[in-house]
Amino acid sequence: MTIRKIQQVVPGMPASDGAGVKLIRSLGSANHLRADPFLMLDAFSSENPDDYVAGFPSHPHRGFETVTYLLDGHMLHEDHLGNRGNLKSGGVQWMTAGRGIIHSEMPQQENGRMRGFQLWINLPAKEKMKPAGYRDIQAEEIPVATFAGGSVKVIAGTFENTKGPVQGGYTDPIYWDVTLKPNEVFSQEIKDKSVYVYPFEGAIEIEDRVLKTHQGGVLGAGDTIAVKAGADGARFLVLAAKPIKEPVVQYGPFVMNTREEIEQAVRDYQSGELTKAA
Repeated sequence: MTIRKIQQVVPGMPASDGAGVKLIRSLGSANHLRADPFLMLDAFSSENPDDYVAGFPSHPHRGFETVTYLLDGHMLHEDHLGNRGNLKSGGVQWMTAGRGIIHSEMPQQENGRMRGFQLWINLPAKEKMKPAGYRDIQAEEIPVATFAGGSVKVIAGTFENTKGPVQGGYTDPIYWDVTLKPNEVFSQEIKDKSVYVYPFEGAIEIEDRVLKTHQGGVLGAGDTIAVKAGADGARFLVLAAKPIKEPVVQYGPFVMNTREEIEQAVRDYQSGELTKAA
């Protein structure tokens, strides 16, 4: 058993996206701050509607997957395929942009707390031009595994004998929301995947290095992760997936392998070709 150590600390940086939604960006705040195949991780949390009410009006994507996990609040997803989904507290929306999708994510509340995450997962070249897809996952569909030191919400992958609603896929992702009691340790075998750990409540320790709230950690080689909560306990995301090991060229909402493919994506969006059936 080889415990994975922190290879890189990724600080959360204040940012704004959509029509002015305030957020904290960790992965993706710079091109070198990625963890193949994870391109971006945004965290948003506010009780001030001015920080989120403008939402994310219609915009395009191509070449990757977006995963929105809402801890608190209510948002509405609509896209050009006719999908319409209400994302409520504890729920997840898993969207595969593929060759192209145009969608919006708009708050359905005018006050109260809006808190959650959006993760971008890259797709391999052979999958980038597949038809777009969309899936709503309600809070009650996400199982919670408990153990002596805490609990795990299993969104994707399998924790011990608990299977999340998302299994397999292009990069075989793991997406866990882990809660740990004070000074308890979470340990789990994860082989052959990139691993990113992101504390959003409290601080955690990995092999004698501390990650504070909103400091993400890219873990190095090994087959096991071991995370210890601080004196106040902790809650953190464990994200893992098979690396793609291909060139990444990004231009805003388009992620491809070459500049030429990006230029084609822009032309396709402008002409309407991006949303036509494959």
